[in-house]
Amino acid sequence: MIPFNKASISEKELNYVVDALKNSKSSGDGPYTLKVYEKFEEIMGIDTMLLTTSGTTSLEMASILINLEPGDEVIVPSFTFSSTANAFMLRGAHPVFCDIRPDTMNIDECKIESLITDRTKAIYTVDYAGIPCEADTINTIAEKHHLYVIEDAAQSVGSKYKGRYAGTLGDFGCFSFHETKNYVMGEGGGLVLNRKEFLDRAEIIREKGTNRRQVLKGMVDKYTWHDIGSSFLPSDVLAAILYAQLERYDEIMEKRMAVWNTYQDGLEELEYKGCLRRPILPADIEHNGHMYNIILPTAEIRTDLVARLKENRIYAFICYVPLHSAPMGLKLGYRPEQCPVTEDFGERVLRLPLYADMTVDDTLYVIENIKKILCE
Repeated sequence: MIPFNKASISEKELNYVVDALKNSKSSGDGPYTLKVYEKFEEIMGIDTMLLTTSGTTSLEMASILINLEPGDEVIVPSFTFSSTANAFMLRGAHPVFCDIRPDTMNIDECKIESLITDRTKAIYTVDYAGIPCEADTINTIAEKHHLYVIEDAAQSVGSKYKGRYAGTLGDFGCFSFHETKNYVMGEGGGLVLNRKEFLDRAEIIREKGTNRRQVLKGMVDKYTWHDIGSSFLPSDVLAAILYAQLERYDEIMEKRMAVWNTYQDGLEELEYKGCLRRPILPADIEHNGHMYNIILPTAEIRTDLVARLKENRIYAFICYVPLHSAPMGLKLGYRPEQCPVTEDFGERVLRLPLYADMTVDDTLYVIENIKKILCE
């Protein structure tokens, strides 16, 4: 069986978890959390980051920090997971769905400005499949209209845009360390504060609206309620898992890239024959091998391919039902024709199995089966 996803766990993760349980603390902001921060600064130069309980709660914290209110509008791609929209809708803000580019399937930066109104407060971008958006253009638009940019970098930890790491490309970057991502802690995330003036308030929001973190830093001798917030900080036991993953950063990256490149090379012939489309990579992007997806000619071909791969114990999945045409989107009054590129690709994209410990033989087996099915 070749599963869709499988976290890469070594003895190192197990040893650190045991150490955290025996010698550290099971609640948040312990020694392993601090070690994670040191690793992110060492690897990516990120020096202002807070671990959170999920990528979702990182987005929720960003939505609180920019003071979103009922009636505000947020421009966001429809081709994303529900968390991206839920994060600001919980503050009462209204989603304005933007169509995607047909090459990267990221938000189409050329369509953003036409969606801006006097109620627009922010642009939430999504680095789909680990490929960062066209950040410079988006930031220029945001600066012109005095908008915030929140980068949903859940899938792009370790990717780069013009030499700059994903997560650092907007006012805030939101990471996910869910077990389906490249670097995992089971459930967890991280909020990157690229504008450091937000750090003090972010620490308070993350700690249930209190200044408890100032107590841990020795700045005050007691903590009190200062702001709204919630319990957004994860256990140090989970941080121990992530620290081990970051110590294996290069190993995990190289393994995932080997699988991705095997797919890219092995499926070239099928693309040439018109049986599918492989991922398209902009020249100024270095991706992290998070996802390998193919675009099939029709929805019917995709459905048949998924079923027949499953018969051979290969598990491939669609990515998302676009938010604007999902049940919640329809309930809010959106219609499929509002984002035609998103609707088209959403029906034809297929995500193939990809995980760090997947072997070359596993990958070639998937390729062989796809060729047999599509070339019959």
